[in-house]
Amino acid sequence: MRTAALGRLVGYSTQQVRDLERLGVIPAAQRRANGYRRYDRRHLIALRAYRALVAALGAVPARRLMPRLIDGPIDLAAEAIDELHASLSRDRTRVREALRGLDAVLADRADVFDDRDAMSIGELAQALDVRPSALRHWEEEGLVHPERIRGTAARRYGGGAIAEARIVAALRAGGYPLPPIARILTELRAHGRTEDSRRVLETRLAELSRRSIALLEGAGDLHALLSERSAGVTP
Repeated sequence: MRTAALGRLVGYSTQQVRDLERLGVIPAAQRRANGYRRYDRRHLIALRAYRALVAALGAVPARRLMPRLIDGPIDLAAEAIDELHASLSRDRTRVREALRGLDAVLADRADVFDDRDAMSIGELAQALDVRPSALRHWEEEGLVHPERIRGTAARRYGGGAIAEARIVAALRAGGYPLPPIARILTELRAHGRTEDSRRVLETRLAELSRRSIALLEGAGDLHALLSERSAGVTP
């Protein structure tokens, strides 16, 4: 196939196909004696797989992943696809935990929280799958308010701080910057308004569901790409 013909099959312009080849999203094309590019079934499969990943991940993450799927070891390529599903599942769990913990930001800890359930910074970081340094940064920005253990520099996260951290982690995983998250938490603490927080978290949950469905829709194209690899078409 010529460049324009390949582009028409997947809805890309000639220039887009050339750019994606340059970025390693599809294998390098063969060149005819006259210099024209020549594409075949492998390139069509790669472009369809890329299109599926764009729908599920966005263009930039898809561009970063495709060279690994095309040229990397086949076991690592398959593992990368598995990780996409696992990552979506983890993000969905974070959002649901944040929704469950939303009201705890406003509740009286003495009435509803058992002190035995308090967490250290390491325990909370592990539960949220973030670095302890992220929790410290969120504290510095006024997003999370742990207690300090008397006589030490150690932090203790009670129910309110845990709920705050869950909300921040869920929204940060969705790409939300810190200032909007800070405004949401301020509204929660000052006025008891949970509507904005719930709306943002539920929107995030819906977006994760959309991405999961998009990834499932592209499963056939990704399967075809890896099948070509495992059959020995590509090293």
